[in-house]
Amino acid sequence: MPDNTPDPALPASDGELASERAFLDRARAWLRDMHTDVLATETVQDSSEDADYTFTNRLLAADRERRARALADLPDAPLFFGRLDHPPGSVFEPAPGEAPTHTRTAGADRVYIGRRHVHDPQGSPVVLDWRAPVSAPFYRASATDPMGALLRRRYGFSDAGDLTAFEDEVLDPSAAQRGQGDGGANPGAILAAEIERPRTGPMRDIVATIQPEQDELVRAPLRPALCVQGAPGTGKTAVGLHRIAYLLYNDRERLRSEGGVAILGPNRSFLSYIRRVLPALGEVGVRQTTVEELTGDVPVRREDTPQAARIKGDARMAEVIRRGLWARPAPLDDTLVVSRGSRKWRLYPEDLAAVLDELRGRGIAYGSGPGLLSQRLAHTVMCLIEDAGEACDASTLSELRRNRAITAAVRAMWPKAEPVRLVLDLLTDPALLARAAEGVLSAQEQEAILMPGKPRGPKSARWTAADLALIDEAAALIERPSALGHIVVDEAQDLSPMQCRAVARRCTRSSMTVLGDIAQATSPSAVGDWPRLLEHLGVPDAHLAVLDRGFRVPAQIIDFAARVLPHIAPGLVRPVGVRAGAPDALRIRPVAADAVPEEVALACREALKGEGSVGVIAADAEITRLHRHLETEGLEPGALDADGGDVLETARLVCVPASLAKGLEFDTVVVAEPTAVAEAEDRGLQRLYVALTRAVSVLHVVHARPLPDLLTAAS
Repeated sequence: MPDNTPDPALPASDGELASERAFLDRARAWLRDMHTDVLATETVQDSSEDADYTFTNRLLAADRERRARALADLPDAPLFFGRLDHPPGSVFEPAPGEAPTHTRTAGADRVYIGRRHVHDPQGSPVVLDWRAPVSAPFYRASATDPMGALLRRRYGFSDAGDLTAFEDEVLDPSAAQRGQGDGGANPGAILAAEIERPRTGPMRDIVATIQPEQDELVRAPLRPALCVQGAPGTGKTAVGLHRIAYLLYNDRERLRSEGGVAILGPNRSFLSYIRRVLPALGEVGVRQTTVEELTGDVPVRREDTPQAARIKGDARMAEVIRRGLWARPAPLDDTLVVSRGSRKWRLYPEDLAAVLDELRGRGIAYGSGPGLLSQRLAHTVMCLIEDAGEACDASTLSELRRNRAITAAVRAMWPKAEPVRLVLDLLTDPALLARAAEGVLSAQEQEAILMPGKPRGPKSARWTAADLALIDEAAALIERPSALGHIVVDEAQDLSPMQCRAVARRCTRSSMTVLGDIAQATSPSAVGDWPRLLEHLGVPDAHLAVLDRGFRVPAQIIDFAARVLPHIAPGLVRPVGVRAGAPDALRIRPVAADAVPEEVALACREALKGEGSVGVIAADAEITRLHRHLETEGLEPGALDADGGDVLETARLVCVPASLAKGLEFDTVVVAEPTAVAEAEDRGLQRLYVALTRAVSVLHVVHARPLPDLLTAAS
């Protein structure tokens, strides 16, 4: 076997560090060779007019491009971040003809663990994918259960991707007898530094710092569905993203054949924040979208009142939509007369009504109705013909289905339905809505959801986000949507029951990862507990796991924010901040009413002297004023909006409306006027809890108005 291990360790740590750096350089060179080899792969035929060859070449070219992107080296992302040493001969030996899963030195079987697999020109591995089974002990092994490993080594890297240090953790006492465990840093220092490292721009992967409880969820089986209740800073979003990468590693072809994989985020700015994580892990073909984009057929131009949003999001609306649609098919008032040759055959209104009732009872998609109705009517007439003594065959049925009287009857009895038009009719016609909602919605509820004004048609209507789920419900009744192999739903606590139904329809195999925090439920139509939410998502038997150890948010900050938990989520376990943080990690500054913008600017200026990102969070109605003030102070703030964009990447200082803060994090956060955030909406305290838990290092709370009583009460 070629010698792919670093040079033998020297007595001094500096010498071993140089050896590890040299190995990293060689591994990067081999990765570049792999990338070049993929690009050089030829298609089946360079040029051909044969359609089959052209189609095959296109598929191969697309696959080649995907594999090349997956193998692209990211200079600022370490190629490997850890190493496991096992006793010689203890690592699983490959079958004849298979490549080994490790490298061997005189003292140990050595496994280097990184973001993707790398092999040398002979095909022998030099870095193993973190998702491989042999890599699991890197995340789960402990002194009490070393899982067969002698030693775990972690590597420290600079922001530029340079290997700067390493630290060793002896998992088996026998490792020390083999001369291992010298170490290049204090035990735990590199892990802590990586978790606490200041960062700017989009979210990074946590593949080097995954904790045992997180790894257990990442590697959970495809089914049953997994639901993760995660407090702020526990890494639930990262768990979901790494879980996608893990599932694709193990079941790529299966998931692809079942429709692929999708991430559903709460808004486009959140998706912009997480967009780099999966590519850094070598996964470039995952769809990232929102529920609104998944279901949307019309532009959103208006916001519902909280009451209207609650009603439209209620699962009862599914019955209203169903009734509105299925009220359209109706039997003819007159007898259907079918002429064939010199004979005429008659189907009376009661006969037609019986056929319609039979089709309704079969639970068919509305869009299948015309074809099935035509078949049933033709078959009924054919039975009359046979009863009269005439011989019939398959051609007779086909002929009757094309009969003008039958085709005209089908058009009249089963009108074509447009989902957008159906919902518009219901929301603009009080009488039509009353018939569909009788016994389902009260008169007051019906009035609350009626669309203001009198739009001429779907294009001029002022739709809301909640309307999209109603349109999707109607569309699914007409024609069932295509399914996906696996869906990750982040910030799922904000989904309405109707949005849950839209997601469930696309996940027919119940392969789903649901992420969220009930305490952060801010939507007016939020369900409020996981059992009911999972029921609406179609996965009532999902495994519910709880992450309550916060690795990112300092303990002082999480303890301060958690004072509101007994009011907003009394059933949740209080989160625990693992990191103590600096003594002044929480800074509360009461000021005069006209001094809030100036104090916010002062806090931002101070934070920008250090490292990392800075976020200013305020009530949506106030954030523009603060942004303008920071501009006049020369601080060059970015402004986050619902479209996301690159502001999180291009600006160290970003002004964030409270409604868009969910899922984001900044090294320093300045929350202006918490009481204004709490009073801005029905679930304002939940929104405030979100805002107060976005800080990784320091939280400034600037206020002129008194803080909410729950925050000033003793914890």
